[in-house]
Amino acid sequence: MIDLDKLDLALVYGLILLAVALIRQRGGEVRGLLVAALRMGVQLFAVGYVLHLVFALQSAAAVLLILLLMAGMAVHTVAGRVKEKMPGFYRVVGSAILIGCGGGTFYFCLLVIGLDPWYEPRYLIPLAGMIIGNSMTGASLAAERLADEIRSRREEIETALCLGASARQACQPAVNRAFYAALIPSINAMAAMGIVFLPGMMTGQILSGTEPMIAVKYQIAIMCVITGSVAMTSFMILQQGYRSYFSEFDQLVLPEKKN
Repeated sequence: MIDLDKLDLALVYGLILLAVALIRQRGGEVRGLLVAALRMGVQLFAVGYVLHLVFALQSAAAVLLILLLMAGMAVHTVAGRVKEKMPGFYRVVGSAILIGCGGGTFYFCLLVIGLDPWYEPRYLIPLAGMIIGNSMTGASLAAERLADEIRSRREEIETALCLGASARQACQPAVNRAFYAALIPSINAMAAMGIVFLPGMMTGQILSGTEPMIAVKYQIAIMCVITGSVAMTSFMILQQGYRSYFSEFDQLVLPEKKN
């Protein structure tokens, strides 16, 4: 594989400077772009150094620690994206990501690929990163949409409760709409792959010398796992989340909306 030296990286960062110049020409704010570009470089080099050490150690404990840190950062990122948080937000989202993404990752690595040892970091960590990263979008959409749906349907839900419906029955339309919204990005990505764009995993494998058909099979497999993990994570968030809006007597209790 062709390596990139410092000059090559300096050249590609020149495109960031081009974007900065274009933004300034339009009178826009460039600080966010510059900070993001700098953070990207620092964070990725730091991750690369850590992964180099973990690959050399071949330690199950080190791999599991990194996976837990990734899950924790995912919860933190989702929390930053969601404006109106459901009661018990961190517990609900954290458990959903651990089970949904963790289950999908180990299903793929153990049953499909058959990793030996099971904690092989060269496979497990990058695959977990892709699954968790994509599931964050679904988790954010599920949590945000559920809050919006329950608040906008408040009268409808309370009327259903007065007519004898359970909390589950009253919230089912809101949960269904939120679940579908969470899956839309994954559905759109699968529909566009191969025609509109070549996905990152497949492109990276081809650049590293992997045969195109092998790269295609891996990309199909990882997209199926990602979609399943997004579905499971979103489902768990919604099933736990809607319940958090009700008292033990099935009374709808909406938290005060923050400006």
